[in-house]
Amino acid sequence: MSTAELTAAPDSGAQRPVARHPGAFRSWCRLLGSELRLVFRRLRNLALLAVLIVLPAALGFALWAAAPRGGGGGPNASFVDQLAGNGVFLSFIALTIMLTLVLPLVVAVVAGDSIAGEAGYGTLRYLLTVPAGRTRLLSVKYVAVVIFGLASCLLVSGVSLILGVALFPVGPVTLLSGTTVPLADGLLRLLFVTLYVAGAMAALGAIGLAVSTLTEHAIGAIAAVMILAVASEVTDNVPQFAAVHAYLPTHWWLSFDALLRSPVATGDLLHGLLSFAAYIVVFGTIAWARFTSADVTS
Repeated sequence: MSTAELTAAPDSGAQRPVARHPGAFRSWCRLLGSELRLVFRRLRNLALLAVLIVLPAALGFALWAAAPRGGGGGPNASFVDQLAGNGVFLSFIALTIMLTLVLPLVVAVVAGDSIAGEAGYGTLRYLLTVPAGRTRLLSVKYVAVVIFGLASCLLVSGVSLILGVALFPVGPVTLLSGTTVPLADGLLRLLFVTLYVAGAMAALGAIGLAVSTLTEHAIGAIAAVMILAVASEVTDNVPQFAAVHAYLPTHWWLSFDALLRSPVATGDLLHGLLSFAAYIVVFGTIAWARFTSADVTS
C-alpha cells in the first residue's frame, strides 16, 4: 500500500491498514490559496493596496522638493536629514508614517472582515459545511491576514525604495548612530525593518481576528480595531500612563529604529517581538475559543 502503513492487530497475527493523511496539508494549502485569491481580488483590498502605492510616491516627491541638498547623516540626524544624503531612507520614512494610521487601517479592514464579513453575508455557514474544521478555517483566515499585511509592508518598502533611488543619491548608508555601512548592509537592514513592521501588523491582525469572531458586522469589527489602535497610540503618548506603556499593542511598533544603529539595540527588538508574539497568542486563543464554541452561523 502506498498511502497506508500495515500494523499487526493486537489480537491476531493479521495486519490492518492505518491510514495516513498525506493530503491534509495539501487540503489546507488549497483552502489557503482560495482564501488568498478572495482577499487579493476583492476591490476594496485592491484599492487599499493602491493607496499604499500612491501615498509613498506622493511622500517621496514632497520630500524631494523640500529636502536640503547635500544633507548627510550623523548621530543627531533625523530621517529627513538622512534622506537628503541617501534615498534608501525614503523607505524608512514611509514605513514610519504609514505605520501611524494607514497600515493599521489596511490590516484592520482585512482582519475585521475575515469572519464577521462571512457571517454577515451568510457565507460562513456554507464554509463550515466543508469538512475542514473550524480550527483549520480560522488558521487559514489568520494566515491570509498575515500574508496580506506582509505584502502591504513590502509594497510600501518597495515603492519607496524605487522612488528613493530615482530621486535621491544612493550609496553607503549612514545609520542614525553615525556609523556608515555598505549599501548591501543597509538594504538588508531595510528588509529586517519591513519584516519587523509586518510582525507588528500580524499582532494587530490577531486582535482583529478575535474581534471579528464577536460580531456579524464587519464595519463594526473594523471600527473597533482602529479605535483600539488609535487609543493605544494616544495612551502611549500620555506620561501619566507610563506604567502601562510597555504593554500597549502599539508601544513597540517604532522600535525598528534599533536596526538603524550600530550596534543594533537588540533589547528593544526582542521586547517588541515578544510583545507581538504575546498578542498573537492571547488574541489568537480568544479567537479560537470563540469561533470553535459559539454559534457564529445563525
